[in-house]
Amino acid sequence: MASQPTEDNTPETAVLEGTPDQPVKETNRLTSLDFVRGVAVLGILFANIVAFGQPFIAYIWPPALVGGNDAADNLTWLVQFVLVDGKFRGLFSLLFGAGLFLFMERAWARGSGRGLQMRRLFWLLLFGVSHFFLIWIGDILSLYAVWGMVALTMMKWRAKSQMVTGVILLWLGALFMVGAMGSQYVMGVGTEPMAGVPAEAIEEIRALPTTKLDMSAEAAELYGEASYPEIVEETVTTRWSWWLKQVLFVGPTETLAWILIGMAYYRRGLFSGEYDNAKLKRRGWLWFGLGSVLALVIGWWPYSTGFEMFATMLSFNGLGRLAQIPQVFGLLFLLVAYAPAAVKTGIGQRFVAAGRVAFTNYLGTSVVMMFIFHGWALGLYGELGRPELALVVFATWAFMLWWSKWWLERYRYGPLEWLWRCLTYGRRFPIKRDAA
Repeated sequence: MASQPTEDNTPETAVLEGTPDQPVKETNRLTSLDFVRGVAVLGILFANIVAFGQPFIAYIWPPALVGGNDAADNLTWLVQFVLVDGKFRGLFSLLFGAGLFLFMERAWARGSGRGLQMRRLFWLLLFGVSHFFLIWIGDILSLYAVWGMVALTMMKWRAKSQMVTGVILLWLGALFMVGAMGSQYVMGVGTEPMAGVPAEAIEEIRALPTTKLDMSAEAAELYGEASYPEIVEETVTTRWSWWLKQVLFVGPTETLAWILIGMAYYRRGLFSGEYDNAKLKRRGWLWFGLGSVLALVIGWWPYSTGFEMFATMLSFNGLGRLAQIPQVFGLLFLLVAYAPAAVKTGIGQRFVAAGRVAFTNYLGTSVVMMFIFHGWALGLYGELGRPELALVVFATWAFMLWWSKWWLERYRYGPLEWLWRCLTYGRRFPIKRDAA
């Protein structure tokens, strides 16, 4: 029986197929959700590519690129700032929230409780910690696991309450970062002592450009010359505090916020055709357009100054978040609205497949990038500027779109999706399509 919306527009149950550990039948999948997730996981790579192939600070501040930055690097930074950075991370997090509720909806329909989801998130946390310390420090899975567990306590809130709470957290986080980065900017660009601020603190802030360049050089030496065991040892011994800061401070005002919004939109039927497509397109173009104009104005400021560091940090980590919020909403509406037509095309089906194996694609690209860039492997770390790194992204996109569909024509799940499922249920499931 098809699911019916409740008073809160929440589907009562998903269509049941046997036991909860079996794959969802093709006819019962939310294809639009898979399609949007496929776009998001490809976009995440574009957002992360600079931090894969260059020191992490160069992701934000072009002068920290190994070998320095040129006009092409600067222009690519501006394009990425306006159209990519922060947008796909927000979209990916929102989709995680939708998937979180979808999983629980099907579990509830079969008599399971939140304990099953807790086990699933526990294993995700282990994947995330392993990803951070063994592969790449830009992991987001740890945040999903920790704040997904928090979101479980809010699972039965009304959809409106989830939406409102998520939006409030987003704006509080954005305003906090504007204030924090704004204060740093005022202290950093000034030349006079400041009342009430210790001279040592001001001196430390004003020395940040030099400090960041030193950090860039250290990263280039580590990832460009050290062995894999040496890189892991350095990460394990020095990065715990960064990992904790990401989980504790980024999590509540960004990750949890988007998770709650994703849950609310799923319950309201955004991914199952409950919204009018024409209205979604109008709203999507409006919000994405307004946000993009704002992002261009914000990004032009540091671009026009030659990327003065404090202006860049304020724009990227502070003011830019004010533009990202409407952009993520607009991008979501547009992708959902155009999904029904897109999935009828060959390329659209490939995005759907990439979304169905998004977990494998996300972690898999980190492994591939590690082999491309680390000095103990192909050794391209610090060798490519932003335009060349974009070419790496496009080549990887082509491979992701090819292999995802090829794999799913032969197997029920992606490799890591299958492993995660087996760990969640504590048993081994058949993965080949022709298995009994």
